[in-house]
Amino acid sequence: MPMTVEPPLTLDLEPGPVPPLVAVRQWAARALSDLGEDHLVAVQLIATELLTNAYEHAGGAHQLRLRRDREPCRIVIEVDDGSTVQPAVVREADPRAPGGRGLAIMDKLTGDWGSRPRPGGGKTVWATIDCTSYPWEPCP
Repeated sequence: MPMTVEPPLTLDLEPGPVPPLVAVRQWAARALSDLGEDHLVAVQLIATELLTNAYEHAGGAHQLRLRRDREPCRIVIEVDDGSTVQPAVVREADPRAPGGRGLAIMDKLTGDWGSRPRPGGGKTVWATIDCTSYPWEPCP
């Protein structure tokens, strides 16, 4: 069966000291309201993890994109930032530390993730969530 790819859903982000996590979750919920609940929650979690990492390690994010493939049901989440430093490798988090679990969560929940340089500088960090990989309620 051929893959059906829709145009990306794009959210431009304003610079600031704090990532707009609640706004991103609400935007994703509106934009992907027909996803199964588990798939949507996974997309929201990964989008906020990518965004948090961009703010903590790359000086903020410029844009968030959601790319949707309908057959199979898959969402690709992309976050652009201005840093050329690639994400760190996944490591075991210190259980006493308040952070350091984002990449480990992303690695467990996504089918694939990575980063690529952007023309003109910076990078895009992306992750794919494929609902056929989990026993989730199927997407319509």
